[in-house]
Amino acid sequence: MKNKIAIFVLSIAASFASTGVMAQTAPQATVSPQRMERAMQQLQARFAAANTTHDGKLTQTQAAQGMPMVAQNFDQIDTQKAGYITLPQIEQFMQQRATSH
Repeated sequence: MKNKIAIFVLSIAASFASTGVMAQTAPQATVSPQRMERAMQQLQARFAAANTTHDGKLTQTQAAQGMPMVAQNFDQIDTQKAGYITLPQIEQFMQQRATSH
């Protein structure tokens, strides 16, 4: 399960770094812990950069400007319908997506 999460995180990170669109790639067999850690650090850094109010909450507008893939899935990630999402909610969404594929 960790490998699926890592693959999904790496896919998200790669898409953010390039076009902001999720790449359609075949999952790799294994992902090293170091690579997983780097992917999580990239996700955290992108969240911090997009969170211009520095309150730990990402609005739809902030997501659209700094994390387009997250913005595309904003309503699915915002399960509490609070109008904002947090990093743990994004991570949970990614985890759910990784286990469903």
